[in-house]
Amino acid sequence: MNVAIRPSARAVAPPPAALVRMRRVATGLLLAMAATFLVARLLAERHPAWDVVRAFAEAAMVGGLADWFAVTALFRHPLHLPIPHTAIIPRNKDRIGDQLAQFLREYFLTPAVVARRMGRMDIAAAAGRWLTQPQGAAGGRLARGTSRLAQEVLQALDQERLGGMVRAMLVTRVRETELSPMLGRALEAAVAEDRHRPVIDHAARWARDALAANDHLVRAMVHDRAGSILRWTGLDETLANKIIQGLDRLVAEMAENHEHPLRQKVEEGLRSLAQQLQHDAAVRARVERVKIELLENPAMQDWINGLWEQARVAMLRAARDPEKLMRGKLGEALRQLGITLQDDPRLARTINRFVRRAAVGAAADYGDAIVRLVSETVRGWDTDTVTHRLENAVGKDLQYIRINGTLVGGLVGVAIHIVDVAL
Repeated sequence: MNVAIRPSARAVAPPPAALVRMRRVATGLLLAMAATFLVARLLAERHPAWDVVRAFAEAAMVGGLADWFAVTALFRHPLHLPIPHTAIIPRNKDRIGDQLAQFLREYFLTPAVVARRMGRMDIAAAAGRWLTQPQGAAGGRLARGTSRLAQEVLQALDQERLGGMVRAMLVTRVRETELSPMLGRALEAAVAEDRHRPVIDHAARWARDALAANDHLVRAMVHDRAGSILRWTGLDETLANKIIQGLDRLVAEMAENHEHPLRQKVEEGLRSLAQQLQHDAAVRARVERVKIELLENPAMQDWINGLWEQARVAMLRAARDPEKLMRGKLGEALRQLGITLQDDPRLARTINRFVRRAAVGAAADYGDAIVRLVSETVRGWDTDTVTHRLENAVGKDLQYIRINGTLVGGLVGVAIHIVDVAL
């Protein structure tokens, strides 16, 4: 069983080496200023220049300590003392998450912003380049990363539960969809575009082959139903040959001549069936009954049960060896699609427009859900984990504040000392 690991259960990652190094530099500079202050104070009477050094070191210590307090107060209580307005990030973690989510909603997930951003992106061209050169530097890394992610997801999912979900979703979708009008429109379009002709041609060839293979049945039927006189004179065999030859010629002519009257009758029947599937309530109800009977048939249920596992195994096989997949027929088809995406501006505009509308629609429909997800996710994080991660991410730059505070404080101390002496 896969157990989700909460952030609080994870070991806190040690701080990066760069952050540790910068902490040591900032702290070492502060200690150096303290030592310089002591030395300058002891030697102040020997030369007036030591007063300047002491002023620099004294002000540098103040500036360094002030900035150390400010930086530390972001993440924890300085010296573990519960000083008000310290440990800012841990105390305000939930509010930070809410503000971050609201910021995303107002400035990133609005339809206008998404549309403007997507309008500057050529998704079709980028997809075309990747499909034609999937093993390039960036494409290779993307493919390998996507492959690892796909394998982990497919192996981690509860196959029995997910398979049941897929099966239930498929069956529910088919139950809710009225197939009769769809079949009628598809048949009507096929007849209108003459796509039914190869089917009729194949049916005619099959009929000729079936007649040739079963001519003995026709002969036996004619022989059994012929009178004794016909059988005695042998005319039953002649009649059977004529029937077989006539049927064979009729089917052959029907296959060769698209204007054959019998073929016209078949096409007229197909057009009538297309209309009935769309508009005849009785026919539509009969198709729905057949659909339900098929869905409830145990053999059909077994087939549907195996659909998800077959799809999962195929996806896992493809994820484990994406290069092999790209070398096959599918890979060649994908490369051809990539070339088409780059060479056909009309298709590229259509795809870009579709992606843009999908992104804008997702922002409009699911923006609030994404905001809630971000806010609830941050609220669910462990406070110590969040604090350490943020400190590890930006702590190095914050240590520069301590260094700058020490140096700037020292310079300000020198300036004040000079002004004081001059006055």
